[in-house]
Amino acid sequence: MLISDLFYSIQGEGELTGVPSVFVRTSGCNLRCTWCDTPYASWNPEGEPRTFAQILAEIDRHPLARHVVLTGGEPMIAKDIRALAAEIKKTGRHITIETAATVAPQGIACDLASLSPKLLNSAPDPIEHAAWRQKHEATRWQPDVVRAWIDAYPYQFKFVVVRPEDVDELEHMLAALHREIPRHKVLLMPEGTSLEKMRGRAAWLGELCKARGYRYAHRLHIELYGNRRGT
Repeated sequence: MLISDLFYSIQGEGELTGVPSVFVRTSGCNLRCTWCDTPYASWNPEGEPRTFAQILAEIDRHPLARHVVLTGGEPMIAKDIRALAAEIKKTGRHITIETAATVAPQGIACDLASLSPKLLNSAPDPIEHAAWRQKHEATRWQPDVVRAWIDAYPYQFKFVVVRPEDVDELEHMLAALHREIPRHKVLLMPEGTSLEKMRGRAAWLGELCKARGYRYAHRLHIELYGNRRGT
């Protein structure tokens, strides 16, 4: 498998914020978000081939970490991702899969599906990246796939928010699922790769979460380490 990063850190986002975890970041993505914070796994995918044995050995180097996060890019398009998840599960660890929910799970081993469907604010520039814009917009929202995830696994939704009207958009998306989605399972995260940028959106987004009952999602790793690889 092509792996862009494999490291031990603190989970910075979602319900498990603060939990020491081993992150396995696959390289490659079927979307191209304009604000992507891991372009080395999407826009310009890079990494090195690693066998299951090498990945598992690196995970075992951190015996206190009982949580493993499969992330990307988009981990669900990685070759043999389901077989890798099955091998990790044999070690007794908790598996979080961070996905845009555009690829069906098909029974993958998963303890927490961290679903991050992309909003219109993610679309790449229509002039500079016309072909990717078309593909991105055709791919980013797959309600049947999202339903397959939430019907089969414990889940959380993480939406990247740029402006207040994004929340109206995500509410229409969730309504289209025709499922009862508890509001505490919906986390709203301010877009930004610096504390200054995130804090610029934090005040109004926090108030919006209070008004509508959603959870505000901090990005703890940015605060602890900055926007750096391997954190």
